[in-house]
Amino acid sequence: MTSSRRHRIEFAAVRGVRAIAGALPDAASRAMGTALGLAFYAADRSHRRLARTQIQSAFPTRTPAECRAIARRTFIHFGRSLVDVLRTDTLSPGQILARVDVEGDDRVRAALAAGKGAIIFSGHFGYWELQGLAHALVLPPMSVLARPLDNPYLHAMLETMRRRTGNQVIYRQGAVRKVLRALSANECVAVLIDQHIHGTDAVTVDFFGRPAATTALLATLALRTGAALIPAFALPQSDGRVRLVYESPVELPTSGVADPVRDLTQRCSDVLEMYVRRYPHLWLWMHRRWRDATPALAAAGMFPAASSDELETGDDD
Repeated sequence: MTSSRRHRIEFAAVRGVRAIAGALPDAASRAMGTALGLAFYAADRSHRRLARTQIQSAFPTRTPAECRAIARRTFIHFGRSLVDVLRTDTLSPGQILARVDVEGDDRVRAALAAGKGAIIFSGHFGYWELQGLAHALVLPPMSVLARPLDNPYLHAMLETMRRRTGNQVIYRQGAVRKVLRALSANECVAVLIDQHIHGTDAVTVDFFGRPAATTALLATLALRTGAALIPAFALPQSDGRVRLVYESPVELPTSGVADPVRDLTQRCSDVLEMYVRRYPHLWLWMHRRWRDATPALAAAGMFPAASSDELETGDDD
């Protein structure tokens, strides 16, 4: 099958899921997401194995049965997340706002009041795409750093969705210049920090007690501009709503720190790790985060591995 034909089939399948999910009530769409996640859990053996391996390494005191249970819940969560974000794309701004509770948005407003912009960071955790959509309905719109999808039809769909509430999308070409321009205009910029990074853009920090190559862009920009670094997380609730949390800004290192970029990157990674430890099933364990230490188990499927040229702020899932 040619890549063009495969892209068209994938696009048709996603549009079909969106149409069905958009017509279903909340409980039924949630059940649909659960079924989709369980289907991938059953069929995608390599990513199921990868998730279990990384969970066991991150939580060495947990039993294999507990790690399998977390992995299964993770697939269910991402099945639900996929259906939910497609369903959200069919909702009006008022309907989106009615589905979320917002906590800590005053921290973003306080950062913007300082006039240096704000860098909102998170990971492939919880309902990060929904947080991006809802952010621009509660706070000033932001620029989202992202990696283009390989499928041009899905890429166009996702970009339209990300922009529909007023946000902008920044891709790799000229990204730093565009981000600096946004921060100098006292705007928000959103970055995901849990992708494996190659080359000079990487700094190695500890993540779950293991060395993880992580983007240095976040810390470099904050140190250069003075923009506040604000962690953000979107947590699904038992009633089907989503709680959007903006944490307190991460403090910048003092002038005496030997490696301020690494120190600040570590602090940001620590916040993400704290949330993953609290809610392990909400993080993308199917992505090979620790490349040098984790056996290569990549395969085609719902959760493809990041490519070597992926932008440090990539969001391709």
